[in-house]
Amino acid sequence: MTASDIRQKYLDFFSARGHALLPSASLLPENDSTLLFTNSGMFPLVSYLAGAPHPAGKRLCNSQKCFRSEDIDEVGDHRHNTFFEMLGNWSLGNYFKEEQLNWWFDFLVSELGLDPQRLYQTVYVGSADGKIPRDEESIKALQSIFTRLGVGAEVGPDTLGLGEEGPGLDLDFSNQRIFAYRDKNFWRRGDAVGELGGPDSETFYDTGRAHDPAFGPFCHPNCDCGRFLEIGNSVFMQYRQTETGWEELVHKNVDFGGGLERLAMVVGQKESIFETTLFSKLIAKIADLSGVNFKADDNERAFEIIADHIKAATFIVGDDQGVAPSNTDQGYIVRRLLRRAMRYGRQLNINNDDWLSSLAQVVIADYAGVYPELARNQEFIKESFSQEEKKFKRTLEKGLIEFNKIKTQEISGAEAFNLYQSYGFPLEITEELARERGLTVDRIGFEQEFVKHQELSRTASAGKFKGGLADSSVATTRLHTAAHLLLEALRRVLGAEVFQKGSNITAERLRFDFSYDKKMSPEELAEVEKIVNQVIGQELPVAYSEMSLSEAREAGAMGVFDSKYDDRVRVYEVTGFSKEICGGPHVSNTKELGHFRIIKEESSSAGVRRIKAILE
Repeated sequence: MTASDIRQKYLDFFSARGHALLPSASLLPENDSTLLFTNSGMFPLVSYLAGAPHPAGKRLCNSQKCFRSEDIDEVGDHRHNTFFEMLGNWSLGNYFKEEQLNWWFDFLVSELGLDPQRLYQTVYVGSADGKIPRDEESIKALQSIFTRLGVGAEVGPDTLGLGEEGPGLDLDFSNQRIFAYRDKNFWRRGDAVGELGGPDSETFYDTGRAHDPAFGPFCHPNCDCGRFLEIGNSVFMQYRQTETGWEELVHKNVDFGGGLERLAMVVGQKESIFETTLFSKLIAKIADLSGVNFKADDNERAFEIIADHIKAATFIVGDDQGVAPSNTDQGYIVRRLLRRAMRYGRQLNINNDDWLSSLAQVVIADYAGVYPELARNQEFIKESFSQEEKKFKRTLEKGLIEFNKIKTQEISGAEAFNLYQSYGFPLEITEELARERGLTVDRIGFEQEFVKHQELSRTASAGKFKGGLADSSVATTRLHTAAHLLLEALRRVLGAEVFQKGSNITAERLRFDFSYDKKMSPEELAEVEKIVNQVIGQELPVAYSEMSLSEAREAGAMGVFDSKYDDRVRVYEVTGFSKEICGGPHVSNTKELGHFRIIKEESSSAGVRRIKAILE
């Protein structure tokens, strides 16, 4: 059974149970400054989980493209990757724990053929203050499921402390199958008043690996030794945060997510996600380029890092809102991925020109049938990868000159961090070069410098993104509406080849990226400003209507990022001026906007310009 078979079986299974099939949303959240990348299937549905009616109904499912930058350093342990597909199903106030857990186990056992003897489940033990009870509903449902499957399912000892440490004693895995944790099994989106939360129930698969005592004397489902692999998580959103604590919701939601890569691993009985059909062609191409074997001479980690990072970068750059490598925001993550891949390519003696692009073509060929945006944007991917490869080769030469100036036996943390920050040298490259010359590197000092840099970056980021569109404030809503006017004005001045490539809107200003390959003239900027302000002055109504995606296209609505849309969409029209598919908040009349002023126009990345503007 291939990974594609698993994906299709999942979607067919839940579609047959009344779930509307949604397309994957973009990897780059539009008009949301709280997150650089879509990191879960739930994220694009937050407003619906909070109570807004979804045009497709109360039962939904999809396979969502996801990226988690926090996992970059975890790649190379056989089971972590940065880009992944999240199989998801949701109930918006419809079914709850009993149906969700039964369906999920039916899918695992009946559809995928997994041995129920190798499945284990965790649940929420209850809050320390007793205000949120132990999840007895899930325990009861799970025991019934395991009994139906002919498997004994006693509840094991609880974990009240750190989830990684477990209950601190030997467990009887032949009989004990359900385990309650505190810090591992309560999901919340945030701590602000109004945020949703609730207990979750995670499914683990016993890979059969021997426990590694380096991770503690006793094994348990949440142990990091690798024996147990999490393959799915059912979140039961039944509470909302209030000023006085968590309050139970009248209409409770289900949010399920299961990693396709891990499911493919356990179904195929593989030792690693990189041995599945989702990576096999990519791994084979790396072997061809390097002339070495994936499994030989401790090459696995380098192969896994290159394969993961190239796939992730291909999906980010190849998104319809895709960004090229740069030194800021999402572009910085792309640069980090590609340069880290190149560093490990160097370790495998890959010296071919444009080898990054050749690997990207493998990814495109593997996924274009599911995610057609990769094929649409393959020239942008190729050009971005090729330019970054050339830049890093030049950077590497400059960095080597700087490295050779160091004459001490130990490279200080500050020196190593300077090579990293100024020359794009990952610490691993510095350490590799140091070993070749018989030198040592102060890794602890580097990490201290890195932490200081992160703290400064976080502080800057918090200020930069304060008041993002997610807050739906009046000021932000006005600027969001102005962004629609700006796009139409740009298209009228520069031509129909202009499309939106991303935006970030706060209460103070809008930042708008669009496809255009040269700097705008002062006259062009003045004309765009004039058009927007004329529309504002005409006091035009702003209204929306719901329709199918095909109807929206026929109506002439702008819709750049087709792959993210549901079948039913909202089309906002500024009467007589523009029509655009959008799900965000808008003013009701352009007269509410005030005076529009462009404060800056600059390059964002190759073939993409950026405008910053305000309302006065």
